Amino acid sequence: MSELRVPTMAQMMAEGKSTDILFWVGCSGSFDDRAKKITKALVKILNHCNVNFAVLGTEESCTGDPAKRAGNEFLFQMQAMMNIQVFDGYQVKKIVTACPHCFNTLKNEYPELGGNYDVIHHTQLIQDLINNGQLKVVGGDTFKGKKITFHDPCYLGRANDVYEAPRAVLEKLDAELVEMKRCKTKGLCCGAGGAQMFKEAEKGDKEINIERTEEALELNPNVIATGCPFCNTMMTDGVKNFNKESEIEVLDVAELIAGAADLV
Repeated sequence: MSELRVPTMAQMMAEGKSTDILFWVGCSGSFDDRAKKITKALVKILNHCNVNFAVLGTEESCTGDPAKRAGNEFLFQMQAMMNIQVFDGYQVKKIVTACPHCFNTLKNEYPELGGNYDVIHHTQLIQDLINNGQLKVVGGDTFKGKKITFHDPCYLGRANDVYEAPRAVLEKLDAELVEMKRCKTKGLCCGAGGAQMFKEAEKGDKEINIERTEEALELNPNVIATGCPFCNTMMTDGVKNFNKESEIEVLDVAELIAGAADLV
């Protein structure tokens, strides 16, 4: 991130400055080499649009989502309370994250513990930046003639009814947006939610991500677009399973927009 401007909340406070948005990076966006590219793409967009944001850096911990989904409510509440203390110490009002798992937990489960914040998903923020004229997708024709299908993350779509923002953003690319047979309210999980990302699958006939990838491949897309780093991993593994990685790219919405917008 050295070539990008990524201030921390501690730096901003030390300089007597305030921030409009806290960018919550999440475990995947911080540590997974593939997901780091999504983080960089979003930061490029934020820098280009002069969004006044900061990250927590080493002060960022886990939201507690995996612990809660796996049944450890005590650990979840411990992690959540620590984060709420940090947020309130920095007087955080608005949070953006590229991870729907973090988005859902911060938005819907922290209020019960006293953590009330305006939490948005990065596709919603990108949509707002485009609608406000701050972000112009000048290279949208890069994708002209290409076919893109969007996989709805469970915690973004069915859990929070966010279907329109990612699609509205992708429509700016001048590509053909095609839907899988199971999409939006009938979307199929990639297989990583509910802490399943961190354990072996139960015995069955087929891995869920293979089933989901098959649905995407039926459309012969050039790109499978995702809005979640976990979904990105699962769909990428699915594409590799069918030896299609040279034909089909799995890219986050932020990566597609960062690649098409003139982020000079």
